[in-house]
Amino acid sequence: MRPYTVFLLLLVLTACSESENTAITANQAEIRGPRIQPGTSGGMYAPEQHERYDGRFRINGTKIYQTGTLHDASPWDHMDNDAKNLREVTGTLIIDVDEILNTGTFRADLTLPEGDFVVELERFHEFSTCQDGGIAAFLFEHGNAGCGDSNWPKSLLYVAGWGYGKATLNGHILYQDYEIHFMVTQGMRHRGSLKTILSPASGEAGSVNPAAQQLDFYIRSPERNPSNHPGRAVFDHFFAMHVTWL
Repeated sequence: MRPYTVFLLLLVLTACSESENTAITANQAEIRGPRIQPGTSGGMYAPEQHERYDGRFRINGTKIYQTGTLHDASPWDHMDNDAKNLREVTGTLIIDVDEILNTGTFRADLTLPEGDFVVELERFHEFSTCQDGGIAAFLFEHGNAGCGDSNWPKSLLYVAGWGYGKATLNGHILYQDYEIHFMVTQGMRHRGSLKTILSPASGEAGSVNPAAQQLDFYIRSPERNPSNHPGRAVFDHFFAMHVTWL
């Protein structure tokens, strides 16, 4: 083959390669989903790609804070991203679930000023497709992730669960068949101030600290009240700043 022919062939191959890479980059920029986010410089394997993945998550949360109280007068803000109305409570949050089978338990045993507060998730339920049957692992949620609402910043969720359950106060039923959601995330709140920032200054990445973890859960009523934030008649929100994997 003559030298100028080789040169022309190389030019064609280079142009094709650059065109293909440009197309891939453009397509990637348009893709958004629980496991694919635009603007990332790295990637990760899905749990099911690992031959030893058994789907079992056993995690405890301590150093627990409550946003507001159980009986705040409406309107109230039980997200409290500014950390203005938090109180530390004693107790433990316990996750013991099988992500593959969508089975297991979530339980909160807490001592509040109002008394002994126990929350149990009794039935896992998928409210949207990204929740993968009611328990999901290693996905992006909240913010602009395309999964979940924007009440939290976008974060990698190590494991999360959704469903229905109950709460008791001093042994008596307080809530029955209320929606419950728990999630183990990257650090959404500042270690010191406990504040959360919803809008990141650095593009697509969420306003989180990947060097920290926290465990949030909430229990919310089916009845709505748009005066509250979030807009439910009941939205009890707790989070643990110390997370232990067992």
